[in-house]
Amino acid sequence: MKLPLDFYERHDTLTLAQLLLGCELVHEHEDGTTAGIIVETEAYLTGDPACHAYVRKTNRNAPMFGPAGTLYVYLIYGVYYCMNVVTGPEGVGEAVLIRALQPTEGLDLMGLRRNLDPGTRAGLRGLCSGPGKLVIAMGISRDHNFEYLAGSDAQAGRVHIRGPVLPDFEMVTTTRIGITQGADLPYRFYVKNNPYVSRK
Repeated sequence: MKLPLDFYERHDTLTLAQLLLGCELVHEHEDGTTAGIIVETEAYLTGDPACHAYVRKTNRNAPMFGPAGTLYVYLIYGVYYCMNVVTGPEGVGEAVLIRALQPTEGLDLMGLRRNLDPGTRAGLRGLCSGPGKLVIAMGISRDHNFEYLAGSDAQAGRVHIRGPVLPDFEMVTTTRIGITQGADLPYRFYVKNNPYVSRK
């Protein structure tokens, strides 16, 4: 069942980063549907020096200041895109980065997009074990920037989140990866012992 709009509106960013674990990200694309269970997230908050919205609103980070449940898709290293779920009240500038998925649907399509064989253990684990990888595997692009995960059919795009579908797991809380500022903040969460997590 698709998570409703008020799921994103009623929780703060750190809580949402934890609640999204075990839920299923879905993209209904014209090439086919792909899906994966969210097994790793990172939170980015106002006042956090690693947050894109830390200084001010810009053209790049504008989706972060939109309503909760908006998609924020941005380019890193000039090569890879990352997908975030905007959280918090409109105008605040907070989001949750989706860092890794456990693939559940459309594995062949994911493999084609990632040039991997999902029939092998290594290929399956490599499909979505990182924020840039999962965006490619799921067919998510810059075109999804500013889209809504929930709301009326007229508002919501074909990317949405179902859940929870993995209700029984232990969560690990730790520091974030690949940043220099705010690196000591415990804003990263993942499903313990899950083989699809990007890094333990």
